[in-house]
Amino acid sequence: MRIYLSPPHMGGEEFGFVEEAFASNWLSTVGPNISAFESEMEARIGRSCVALSSGTAALQLGLRLAGVSAGDEVLCPSLTFVASCNPARYLGARLVFVDSERESWNLDPELLEEAIQDRMSAVGFPPKALIIVHLYGQTAKMVEIREVCERYGIEIVEDAAEALGATYKDAPAGALAPFGVFSFNGNKIITTTGGGMLLTEDPAAAMKARFWSTQARDPGVAYEHSELGYNFRLSNVLAGIGRGQLRVLDARVARRREIAFRYRDELEPLGMRLMPQAAHGVHTNWLSVFLVEGKEASARRDLLIEALGADDIEARPVWKPMHLQPLYADAPMYGGAVSEDLFARGICLPSGTQMSPEDQGRVISCVHQSVTR
Repeated sequence: MRIYLSPPHMGGEEFGFVEEAFASNWLSTVGPNISAFESEMEARIGRSCVALSSGTAALQLGLRLAGVSAGDEVLCPSLTFVASCNPARYLGARLVFVDSERESWNLDPELLEEAIQDRMSAVGFPPKALIIVHLYGQTAKMVEIREVCERYGIEIVEDAAEALGATYKDAPAGALAPFGVFSFNGNKIITTTGGGMLLTEDPAAAMKARFWSTQARDPGVAYEHSELGYNFRLSNVLAGIGRGQLRVLDARVARRREIAFRYRDELEPLGMRLMPQAAHGVHTNWLSVFLVEGKEASARRDLLIEALGADDIEARPVWKPMHLQPLYADAPMYGGAVSEDLFARGICLPSGTQMSPEDQGRVISCVHQSVTR
């Protein structure tokens, strides 16, 4: 049987909330599950929440609330999934990419300031916003990043799509900037099958995002519209799944970390190093990510992915940096050596919380056979 990288894992309570939605006929983008899901997440994170159709939609609304519009420049780490940066482009903004640092694999604060100063020299004004990404469940160096952005008046939108349940200095991911984003895609620690959430410290901003997400229909009987809106609201059925999933979040994070640390103990003697666990917070290890070390590491990483695939085990490289993507080949890039090295040598191993100890043992055995061959 195939072992997938990060499949959905239902907890049991989801079915009750979904059945309630069907029984009450709340099957569209309004209903009690949506309001309850937002309230329950707000109670956990401490921010106003807006349940949306995807994390990508949440990022687009967060950037719009941050004032991003056509012609602006938006900073983003290069080492991320393309959905982190595309929403800026949807708004007509230009992307500027910044390399990672090795302690957390997230955006390098020193390069960030260098990039800002250079963009001011190049175009005459600083970037409008920064999309900060917490990679694979580990938070970025937010104190240093916030200090840089405050000096230049740059808004921060926090992409915590991979980091629900992570912390930074005891504060939860998603509440570390004026606007935060979660994803509930099927491969995340908890899922609504497809969905996302926007978080903000400003209740009025949450109301505006909710308004935009439902086609920006003005009050009144007529379907009148004064602003551009979107069809971005989460459905009441999927929100019910999210309510059940939220109840098992802590257990899911604990299990992801358990899986990662078993891999670490078994694979580090083979010259495979687990992604660093930065001292500034709790890493959820959404995916168990390793670097292959030693000579010809990139080639050996590729052979390992091939060997795992031959045994019906899904594995993949670390994200391909955005500055290496044809889509963003013309975008300014600051640094690049770190993200390129992580992409060349990094491998993501199966991390699903439903994976049995025996299945994880099968992955470990396959890695041993490939590495020692």
